[in-house]
Amino acid sequence: MSREAVHSEAAPAAIGTYSQAIRANDTLYVSGQLPMDPATGELVQGEIQVHIRQVFTNLSAIAEAAGGRLNDAVKINVYLTDLGHFAAVNEIMAEYLQAPYPARAAVQVAALPRGAAVEADAIIAL
Repeated sequence: MSREAVHSEAAPAAIGTYSQAIRANDTLYVSGQLPMDPATGELVQGEIQVHIRQVFTNLSAIAEAAGGRLNDAVKINVYLTDLGHFAAVNEIMAEYLQAPYPARAAVQVAALPRGAAVEADAIIAL
């Protein structure tokens, strides 16, 4: 099995001991992405929709760095500190993805790194 780290300057740098993504053969495993602006490394400001869009923009940038597209995701996990934002996740996912949509889990968590309200990771077929 081949295994290589994938990195995109268009997505935030890892904030710990992990890679933005790992490509294993024809599958890309994208680490959880926070709503961080890659240029500043800070959380974006604004309503939850702004945060969710930034998460999906970051996921897309990493997919593209590996030669893929976010629309080729087979599984996406979304973590929210308030499950009341579930409808906003659905709305914004539809802006980034087309049917057939990937399998997905959306769960409420007590807290996320840096005080973020949303995080998502993905598995993408390349």
